[in-house]
Amino acid sequence: MRTTVNRQPLRFSAAVAIACSLLLAGCASKERTSNTIFDFGPVAPAMQAAAAPKPAAIVVMDVTGPATLDTERMFYRLNYADAQQARTYANSRWSATPVSLVTQRIKARLAQSGMKVLSATDAATGVPILRIEIDDFVHAFASAGQSEGQIMLRASVFQEHRLVDQRSFHRNAPAPSQDAAGGVAALATGTDQVAADLLAWLASLDTQGK
Repeated sequence: MRTTVNRQPLRFSAAVAIACSLLLAGCASKERTSNTIFDFGPVAPAMQAAAAPKPAAIVVMDVTGPATLDTERMFYRLNYADAQQARTYANSRWSATPVSLVTQRIKARLAQSGMKVLSATDAATGVPILRIEIDDFVHAFASAGQSEGQIMLRASVFQEHRLVDQRSFHRNAPAPSQDAAGGVAALATGTDQVAADLLAWLASLDTQGK
């Protein structure tokens, strides 16, 4: 006896499987491209300096830091739960790496003061060099309803291969909201505060001393 196999259900099942696969792929693709991109926002106008900046010119090297800051991922810590675990926001990213964003912000703030800001590739014989290394840059939660942007860095000034001075700077800026956007606002504020601290410190240094 010949048995007839009905292939219609098989073709229908295969079509459904393919359609589901395409739908899932489309959803995954949409999820990958739905990230919110953040930066520090525009540089707010600064008050006109009463006196000429000191030093008049400085070479600002690119800021360095740990590998976690050489990526566009946004990190946060739940200090009230597990301070040793660094978490990342799933759908939020920086527009550039934090070390790059901090470099540009500090250069902009120094330039606002009237200081001539040079890069490592500029001909700058006799001009002091500023090197900065970030130790911490994170959105930290003290509780589920309270958080702040924490930035800690070390700055060193060299003159003709001589260390003039080195200092650590640390700022905690309250976050206006307990999410990625709040963390960005707090870290931008903290970076501006550190830049102001750097300016005051630089003005106190004797870069021409022997």
